[in-house]
Amino acid sequence: MINPAEIKIRNLSIEYKKAKKGFVKAIENINLDIPRNKITMIIGPSGCGKSTLLKSINRLHDINEEVSVQGSLEINGEDIYYSGRPVPELRRRVGLIHQKPVPLPLSIFKNIAYGLKIHNNIHKDEVERRVIEALKKVHLWDEVKDRLDSPAIALSLGQQQRLSIARAIAIKPEVLLCDEITSALDPISSGKIEQLLVTLSEDYTIVWVSHILRQVRRMADYVVFLYMGRMVECGEKEQFFEDPQDSLTQNYIRGLFT
Repeated sequence: MINPAEIKIRNLSIEYKKAKKGFVKAIENINLDIPRNKITMIIGPSGCGKSTLLKSINRLHDINEEVSVQGSLEINGEDIYYSGRPVPELRRRVGLIHQKPVPLPLSIFKNIAYGLKIHNNIHKDEVERRVIEALKKVHLWDEVKDRLDSPAIALSLGQQQRLSIARAIAIKPEVLLCDEITSALDPISSGKIEQLLVTLSEDYTIVWVSHILRQVRRMADYVVFLYMGRMVECGEKEQFFEDPQDSLTQNYIRGLFT
């Protein structure tokens, strides 16, 4: 059973070590509640810390020893930075879909089965059932059911991105992180992904970085605006766009800077 997450971020600061500069803050003192079963979209100009914040939710910064993380980040009440659980188990709870799909050099079927075999000790029949279920959820089953043994790289870019989402949801995470996942796609493929994520938000908490304001207006339930590593403003989409409180937010929405 999927347990969509509520995420609570408190006093979160992340610093990167840079040569000759020491530690440089990427995000500073972020305090944020991300609601469950909603699409929360993170926006802001390039270099403002959007992807840094996103990746903190599944501890991807751990792979870089020259990154310092301070503060707390709770998923369903568990602080993932001070948990006794192994990091791979924590990451199983949080699926990440990248900007550009990167299918494994395996068949369509094995691309999805791979994660199941790593994270779940389940029978072969259950693996097959979960692969099919995931493909159906991303509306890819009818397109690939007769070529499951074909290389995933042969799929179109839009199909590869839906395959990436299928791979993420097959292991039944609580959160889906989406890092500009439509920016490399054509409008038709982007539309399919958008419709898919609306459906998936019924079962998952979705956190999505986007730089396309018209997409945010269409898709977001909740909006977070970052500028130079700090959270300027956040709120329900209607309030955020119709009555922004901060002048930086107002200027960004008007397109006065990007």
